[in-house]
Amino acid sequence: MPATPALELSKYCSDTAKAAKAASYQLASLDASVKNTWLTESAEALLASTDLILEANQRDIAAAGEYGLSAASVDRLRLDPERIASIAAGLREIAMLPDPVGEVMAGFTRPGGLQIQKKRVPLGVVFFIYESRPNVTADAAGICVKSGNAVILRGGKEAIHSSQAIVSVLSETAKRCGVPEAAVQLVGTTDRAAVGHFLGLHELIDVTIPRGGESLIRRVAKEATMPVIKHYDGNCHVYVDRSADLEMAVNIVENAKCQRMGVCNACESILVHAGIAAQCLPMIAQRLSASGVEIRAGQRALEFLPDAVPATEADWSAEYLGPTISVAVVDSVEQAATHINHYGSHHTDAIITEDLRSANAFTTLVDSSAVMVNASTRFNDGSVFGLGAEIGISTDKFHARGPCGLRELTTYKYIVQGSGQIRQ
Repeated sequence: MPATPALELSKYCSDTAKAAKAASYQLASLDASVKNTWLTESAEALLASTDLILEANQRDIAAAGEYGLSAASVDRLRLDPERIASIAAGLREIAMLPDPVGEVMAGFTRPGGLQIQKKRVPLGVVFFIYESRPNVTADAAGICVKSGNAVILRGGKEAIHSSQAIVSVLSETAKRCGVPEAAVQLVGTTDRAAVGHFLGLHELIDVTIPRGGESLIRRVAKEATMPVIKHYDGNCHVYVDRSADLEMAVNIVENAKCQRMGVCNACESILVHAGIAAQCLPMIAQRLSASGVEIRAGQRALEFLPDAVPATEADWSAEYLGPTISVAVVDSVEQAATHINHYGSHHTDAIITEDLRSANAFTTLVDSSAVMVNASTRFNDGSVFGLGAEIGISTDKFHARGPCGLRELTTYKYIVQGSGQIRQ
């Protein structure tokens, strides 16, 4: 697709953002019942439009070769009736979640009689940049509108026809349900320069959320003139403490690494206490080798894993997203925490231990968005946490951290009621 002339592209992006801003003001006061009706009717409309969506999806599948997509990427792109039914179910689930907008977070009366409330309100306009997965189009639209935000969707070019078909259904349903049509807009051009234009519109867009490869996220963080909710990568650790139940440890390590390797909350590094390394490491290696995982071991771990590949410095901070894992031996929970804080990505890290003091030390010292005790790193997920659909996971400390659901797409304002008070 040829690039769009710069002036025309700039106007298109500005007009899209202006429409979203106008819609956001209407959404802020929209009753929860209206939003929920839109979600449930959109779910039904998507099911009724299955044939049209599949036809659009086939156009994307047919063009996948042009983009050099891997077999796994094509599988993520592909839709079928079951996957469309799952997308519809996701919208219904969002409809059943409590509406965070208008929630009173705190309330108090001052000595002079002023009544002060801290009330939850939407962020406004969300610019969401994401990979070529059509289901994310509906998920993001649903979670943004439910939390009172307008959303500008910039999906991957590989899924453009599928996303257009889905957004068309959502927009048609919005007209019927009283939701502003510009509440959900899909960027209609695949010109990469459009992203730069949107990132400069801080007066119209309140937050940008990128979800994709590290290079994309770093570009967005560098160029954005508005706040960004993000995580760069997922170098997640499992630390096996001296007191760990070894069978539990092996099971958790296997699940954290092998249940799904190409995701941000998969384990990429194992740390084992020196006191149990001789017994524990061969057990872990045997289980991981059955799944074809290559172990890259530090010098101390190589004593117990003679068949492992010697690790390099780069391995300790690597996000493999595949069948490779690094392994190191440490002398204490404090040393494990120091290693994780230095090399990790502050995403998700776990300790396996029967010692409450070790568990408390680990959860206190490790500076990550989620810290697990005797559980797999794979549990760091919005739906698992009971947040419903998530728009991403943040490793930042402001404004949101961890899985970002409905509440993470809100902020707050103070409402002050007086009876004629003036400040002396």
